[in-house]
Amino acid sequence: MAPYESDDSTEDLGSRRRKAARYVVPVAVVGVAAATIGLVPALADSGDPDLPKISAQQLIEKIAASDVEQLTGTVKINTDLGLPDFGGLESSLTGGRGGSGDGSSADPTSKLTELASGSHTLRVAADGEDKQKISLLENAAEYSLIHNGKDVWGYDSASNEVFHATADDSDGKKGEQGKQEELPATPKDLTEDALKAVDDTTSVTVEGTAQVAGRDAYRLVIKPKDSGSTVGQITVAVDAKTGLPLKFTLTPASGGAAVVDAGFTQISYAEPAASTFDFTPPKGAKVTEEDATKAPERSSQGRDGHFNPDVAQGGGLDGLNVIGEGWTSIAAFDTGGEGIPSGSEAGGAFGGFLGSLGDKASGKFGEGTVFKTRLINALITDDGKVYVGAVTKDALVKAADEAR
Repeated sequence: MAPYESDDSTEDLGSRRRKAARYVVPVAVVGVAAATIGLVPALADSGDPDLPKISAQQLIEKIAASDVEQLTGTVKINTDLGLPDFGGLESSLTGGRGGSGDGSSADPTSKLTELASGSHTLRVAADGEDKQKISLLENAAEYSLIHNGKDVWGYDSASNEVFHATADDSDGKKGEQGKQEELPATPKDLTEDALKAVDDTTSVTVEGTAQVAGRDAYRLVIKPKDSGSTVGQITVAVDAKTGLPLKFTLTPASGGAAVVDAGFTQISYAEPAASTFDFTPPKGAKVTEEDATKAPERSSQGRDGHFNPDVAQGGGLDGLNVIGEGWTSIAAFDTGGEGIPSGSEAGGAFGGFLGSLGDKASGKFGEGTVFKTRLINALITDDGKVYVGAVTKDALVKAADEAR
């Protein structure tokens, strides 16, 4: 597969980020949480279609100009952050199914955190700005998130629970609709933050073609230029005709399987049936209404795992300091307390357990513990300071030393 014309120049790309953001079609409204691989063969690229040459700049413009508003399809997502298996502890802590507390298993902010690990199959549908649906298929059960006009419904068939929220037309960032924009489900959603990360610290090229879900596509490759990032590269398969991202793959700098691989296995641009977006709570279902007094949370981490300082600085985290820029930016803040105690005398069994999950680190800053995934790493010093980003352990230690 010979590479097509590449364009490493990032001139004017920063000024196009806002334009690129508007390519996000309605499915983003009902996106699904991921934190953030080797998918099954059905998701693999096939073929090597002969397409006209295109530069990276032109392909980004094609994505930005995409006007797809109607589609149905199946998406497979595989996420491998390398997190330890806590045997359901995570679900209990987040209020997911089987957890205690007042939360509903149909609330997307808890239910769809399941996409943060493992393999999942989604059915998606969209018809304009006011009608979208995503269904997470499970063993003998299904979870659906539906946006129809001003109503947003979540339904968990396993527990027969329903979550209802009202989209606020006066401000797209309010209510459950605003929350959902932080929760990616499709390659399009994941690509949005990757494009926002494009600046002079980024290499952007077009490297060949592929066929995804029966559609001819270009392969857009996004790579950090600076060393120290845990992101190796992001590859996006872009529909050659519509400009819609069909597949998103994030490969870590350490190599191996992808951290995130999400792609359509089937897609149609035909208008979905109107009944697709109809929903009435089943008889006997427990219905939970969203608390309108709760402000939507904003994640400081982009959908591709790239730290987003613009969001973080406006997210209300007191004392947050962003060190560096681009792919190697690090969020630093002081918890005002102690870090992870080491040894049973200092922290008891719980402190020892937490410490065992990380690697000890030391430097001019003193001592601390580094907690690692295949993408996001965090250094917690013994005096309670935290440094986190999509960067290596050495980069975190260097930042802590320089901040001393």
